[in-house]
Amino acid sequence: MARTVNQQQHRQRREAVTTAAATLFARNGFAKTTTAEIAREAGISTGSLFYYFPDKPAIFRAIFEQDIAASRALLDEHAETEDPVASILAVVSALAAPARDEQAPGLLVELLRQVGNDPQLGEVVASNDTIVRDGLAALLRQAATQERADPDLDAEQAAGWIQAIIDATYLHSGDDSATDPLPMLRLIVTRFLGIDDAPATTTEDDPNAEESP
Repeated sequence: MARTVNQQQHRQRREAVTTAAATLFARNGFAKTTTAEIAREAGISTGSLFYYFPDKPAIFRAIFEQDIAASRALLDEHAETEDPVASILAVVSALAAPARDEQAPGLLVELLRQVGNDPQLGEVVASNDTIVRDGLAALLRQAATQERADPDLDAEQAAGWIQAIIDATYLHSGDDSATDPLPMLRLIVTRFLGIDDAPATTTEDDPNAEESP
């Protein structure tokens, strides 16, 4: 009789593996991390690990595959916005928020090292980039139509540059752990887009922001 798969437990175990792997990859690098170490960190046997993932590259890809659904949900949330400027800044803040995690720089470095060696990983990254770029470009066009952003900017190119700025936030977030990168990131984006009426950061936009007295 075939074994019935508990989908929730299956999903939880996979998440435990990817969470453990992300920690180890960021700390020790992809090449120096073994599947035995990942299994031990996740609290399962090595045999169980290979039930959920065929190999170490598949685990690494799964870490970033999660971004696709998250990015799609984020952009869908703002697709019908009446305030594209607020939505642009909310999207930028949400995409950059994980850069606060001390693992972020190390994990991104490993992504840059591995993406050229794994075509499937490249497809994952490209898919997520396309979702984000297309979503941002649509918001930029809407902001320009409302005369709230520089109409001379090419929306697709500007969206690509915003993505590059967000990526740089991840690379440099570990330079000073006491500095929150999001306020400066939002300022850079507003200046780049020629936005004059950007809303201030609120606790709703940024969970770490403090309310004004």
